[in-house]
Amino acid sequence: MAVAGLLFVALAVFAVGMAGAARNGARSAADASALAAAQSYRDEAFAGFLRDLGTADAGRRWLTGLGDPPRAACSEAARLAGSNDADDERCRITAGPGPATSFEVTARTRRAVGASVVPGTEDVHARATARAVLEPRCRPGPGDVPHAGPFLLECDDGRELTVDPGHPDPLLDAKDLFAVRLAATDQ
Repeated sequence: MAVAGLLFVALAVFAVGMAGAARNGARSAADASALAAAQSYRDEAFAGFLRDLGTADAGRRWLTGLGDPPRAACSEAARLAGSNDADDERCRITAGPGPATSFEVTARTRRAVGASVVPGTEDVHARATARAVLEPRCRPGPGDVPHAGPFLLECDDGRELTVDPGHPDPLLDAKDLFAVRLAATDQ
C-alpha cells in the first residue's frame, strides 16, 4: 500500500512538472511572438521615417506615435509562434498613451499536457500572454519646427542626432530611433 501511495505521489509530481514545462513553452512562444511583432513594426517605422524625410514633417510623426498602422506585425507574431510549436491565438495592437505602440500576443501550445494521473490533462494546452512595446528613443529638439533643412533629435541616451532630409546618414539604423522591450501584462 505504501509503495502504491509513493508511486501515485511520484506520478502526480511528474504531471505537475509536465504542466510546468508546457506553461514555460507557451511563455517562451508568447514572448518571442510579441517581440517579433514589435520588431517587425520597428522596421516598418524606420522605413516610414526615411520615406517621410522628404515631406514637410520630415518623418517626425513617426517619433510621436503618429506613423502608419502596423501591416505585418501580427503575421510575424504568428510565424514566430509556429516556430516555437505554438499557435498565435490573439494579437492585439494598441497605440499610446504617448508615442508607444504595444503588441500583446496570446500563444497556445500545439501539444497538450498529456495523459497523467491527474484526470482531464489529456486535452489541456498551455496558454501565455506577453506584451512587447515599441517606443521612440529620440524626439525632435526643443524649438525644432518642421522645415526642409537638417534638424536635431534628442535621444534617451543623451545623444543628439542631426538628421538631414537631403542626405540621410547611411549608418542610421532602426535601433537608433526605436526601442523594443517586453512589458508586464495585466494577467
